[in-house]
Amino acid sequence: MTAFPSRADGPSGILLVDKPAKITSHDVVDVARRLLGTRRIGHTGTLDPAATGLLVLCVGRAGRLQSFLTGFGKTYEGTMRFGIVTDTYDTEGTPAGEPHPDPRPDRALLEEACRAFTGELQQSPPPFSAKKINGKKFYELARKGEPVPDLPKTVTVKEFTVLSLEGDVASFRVSCTSGTYIRSLAHDVGKALGFGAHLASLRRTSIGPFRLEDAKTLPELEALSPEERLKNPFWLSLSEVPLPFPEVPLAAAEAAKVKSGHAVPVRVPKEAMGSSMVRLTADGELLALGVLEALGKGVLALARPKIVLGD
Repeated sequence: MTAFPSRADGPSGILLVDKPAKITSHDVVDVARRLLGTRRIGHTGTLDPAATGLLVLCVGRAGRLQSFLTGFGKTYEGTMRFGIVTDTYDTEGTPAGEPHPDPRPDRALLEEACRAFTGELQQSPPPFSAKKINGKKFYELARKGEPVPDLPKTVTVKEFTVLSLEGDVASFRVSCTSGTYIRSLAHDVGKALGFGAHLASLRRTSIGPFRLEDAKTLPELEALSPEERLKNPFWLSLSEVPLPFPEVPLAAAEAAKVKSGHAVPVRVPKEAMGSSMVRLTADGELLALGVLEALGKGVLALARPKIVLGD
């Protein structure tokens, strides 16, 4: 297996990976570190080991952008099986209680139940989750038989659509805010219908502007040469990362100062006026994210870099 030559800095950008089942998101990061020859890789949100689909990895200096990418909404497709409740709310757990004798919901009632779990919700995390309290993860408490606190949080489910229903298994699509537990949605729908249910499978299809169809599987990445692993659409350079901030182009002298973290006076483009943050660029290269401080009442401002990305 060919790995990218190890080097002090390594590449910087976004890598889109299609995670397989039965491995953790951190396992995927470890493989990407070897293939790209850098230790500097983070992610914008994990998937449970049983889940598959899109992981957005922040490589090298792109890690400095991570906080701007973790809040994107997410879309999933999956299946839920009725009649069996598990302690983890998915197939990894132990059945809790007796199975329902005839767990075949009516489609109209199922669709009504799913609609009831759209909009802004107060959602409780599953007992077996990585949420922490007093430094301990919920699943650590649950495994010891200790009580797990009910700490609901506000989430927004924009779409919860039933795609098909065959007997005791329903397939669905969910679009939601970051931090929503799809396992909890499946569990709550089963409870509402009186059958009980657990999440049988889950696949993440999008994170904000990033799409699963642009991602590569780990075997596909393994088969590519080091240079080919840094190509669109599954690889995005720093300048190609879709950040929701207007651009302020810099001249060469200004760019050199910004790379060193110094503020520079700039002429503010109309589309950047009033923006809380801007992209400071030179020749199409993203050098930094910064803020603008007005200089008088004209179109001049002091561009102060906050997150420097250039070499």
